[in-house]
Amino acid sequence: MKLRRCFALTMGVLVLTSTVSIVQAQELTGTLRKIKQTGTITIGHRESSIPFSYLDNRAEPIGYAMDLCMKIVDAVKRDLNMPDLKVRMQPVTSSNRIPLLKNGTIDLECGSTTNSVARQKQVAFGPTYFLINVTAAVKKTSNIASIAELNGKTVSTTSGTTSVPLLRSYQKGKDQSGKEIIVKEIYGKDHAESFLLMAEDRAVAFVMDDILLAGQIANAKRPGNYKILPESLRQEPYSMVLRKDDPQFKALVDKSVGDVMLSGEINQIYAKWFMAPIPPRKLNLNFPVPAALEEAFKHPNDKGV
Repeated sequence: MKLRRCFALTMGVLVLTSTVSIVQAQELTGTLRKIKQTGTITIGHRESSIPFSYLDNRAEPIGYAMDLCMKIVDAVKRDLNMPDLKVRMQPVTSSNRIPLLKNGTIDLECGSTTNSVARQKQVAFGPTYFLINVTAAVKKTSNIASIAELNGKTVSTTSGTTSVPLLRSYQKGKDQSGKEIIVKEIYGKDHAESFLLMAEDRAVAFVMDDILLAGQIANAKRPGNYKILPESLRQEPYSMVLRKDDPQFKALVDKSVGDVMLSGEINQIYAKWFMAPIPPRKLNLNFPVPAALEEAFKHPNDKGV
């Protein structure tokens, strides 16, 4: 039998081991068995998570996360000897992405999902492919310079995201004068709608991950009208999401994405989406790789927060 190198998860770190090919070594189970039987892999994608997973001018899903997930699709085609594997795209939202994964509607979610310890009780994650800071975007004319200045005001965020509990936790604190911080929350179904709530002055701020805020601002009609606050509620890792207790598919995901990272190919993919003009408006996010993310690329892992 031909030996292959794959990733095994040990103490939250993906390490190289020598093992027999998934297909040759054992009977298929879980997601790989489902894919083999149906001849289809279903990818859950977002519609407005710029630049991770969003729709282009032809309503086709594109983005940084989509490029990485297609590396997984290529590995599935190769390992299962299915060059004609059908790839079906299924739009998902922050609220329904995990339920649709758990009930089998999608096989892999590729977007801007935070890998949290709480979510790990329901699903599994691939290697971290981005690190964000949860903060807020505001209009420059608001003169708001800190999260504490949102006290007593209405803010928007997206349903089903980690920003919601983080906001509630923040509200339990006190401002510099010792007063309790109170923020009224209104929710958009996706990031585009949440941004619009702020842009149309139904909220004074949109609380979300910094890079998603940057993506929405870059895609706005007047990007210069907005700014991102420098504070952070929490740093969070992003990754693709897969079903829990599915070791065969998890090993394939870890290896295919880990190979991209350790080979250095991840740098070209990152530059394509964060350091160059992107569709649909050909704007450049100009978001260099943070030092912490460089370390994550050198040491692929699926640690949650």
